[in-house]
Amino acid sequence: MANTTLFDPFTQSFTLLMRDGTPFNVTIPELDDFILYSVQISITYAAQLGASLIFLIVLLLLTKPDKRKSPIFILNSVALILNFLRTLLHCLYFTGPFSETYAYFSVDYSRVSGSDYASQVAITVLTWLLLVCVEVSLLLQVQVVCVTLREGLKRLIFAFSAMIAGLALAFRLALCVENSKYILSLEPEVSLQWLASASNITTSISICWFCAVFVIKLGFALDQRRKLKVGTFRPMQIIFIMGCQTLVIPAIFSIIEYWVPLPSIDSHVLTLVTIFLPLSSLWASASVDNRKRSLEQPMVHGKLLSSKSTATTGPLVGEKFLDGPLSPSATATTKTSNSSLPSPAKTHDQHINVDLEAQENE
Repeated sequence: MANTTLFDPFTQSFTLLMRDGTPFNVTIPELDDFILYSVQISITYAAQLGASLIFLIVLLLLTKPDKRKSPIFILNSVALILNFLRTLLHCLYFTGPFSETYAYFSVDYSRVSGSDYASQVAITVLTWLLLVCVEVSLLLQVQVVCVTLREGLKRLIFAFSAMIAGLALAFRLALCVENSKYILSLEPEVSLQWLASASNITTSISICWFCAVFVIKLGFALDQRRKLKVGTFRPMQIIFIMGCQTLVIPAIFSIIEYWVPLPSIDSHVLTLVTIFLPLSSLWASASVDNRKRSLEQPMVHGKLLSSKSTATTGPLVGEKFLDGPLSPSATATTKTSNSSLPSPAKTHDQHINVDLEAQENE
């Protein structure tokens, strides 16, 4: 009876045999952990796959044809495609022969085909290429945002940004090479744990640096607009908001991965940045289109009023119009001519539109 009381059926083990007949034991908790990990990480990558596909379709449908040749659009589209393929191959890994129960516990991958090995190597390569697209896109956007700064300061910021981006790409490339060797030989030549951690840290630092430059520069612009009482929620505000999201949310995921036991939570960092970058461009572009339409309507209305006032002007009396200088029509004309003089707010808008036009041309 004592032995029956101490027996815990949830921790019992069962015996499996190696290919040569050597027995080994697997406990039920180990099997549960393996199944739970596979389900959780499959959900993670499936969600990223669906989000990447949806945003790619949205980007292709909402971007105007004349903007589809810009480098930023090409980089954002390629990044979404790479992220879609990367997450798809991850899903195939956890539903393929690598994740079979016997292969996992016996470390016997003799039934894994060459195409399965190639797909796993492709994951590491696609991850590095995705980081290249993200870093180059951030470099281009920082260059556009800092276009109104002094030449020396602009070069300094760009050089430091390029150095940080190069450091992140170098660590990711080293991880790509060593991880590919491990996949093909299943014997790591160096410790991949510290290399993976260093790659994640440098990537997080890179994203935080780019977005800090992004947010600080645009924060000053928003403060100046507020002091000048310029209307809010313009394209620069939109870029500012999305810059904050690109900074904070991926940084949170990159930090909590060391404390929250969720599988591959660091993979969300690149996915979030890949999604937010085209989203901010689409939102800002829509705001620009609305502003252009709102500016065109007063111009058309003003032309109609001008033609109407010319047609209804009274006859000349002693070479003077019946409508005197203090008449309503003359006063309206005077106000119109005075309003055409440049104001500080309009001058500031022109400086901000330089950044926006440069971004659109990119």
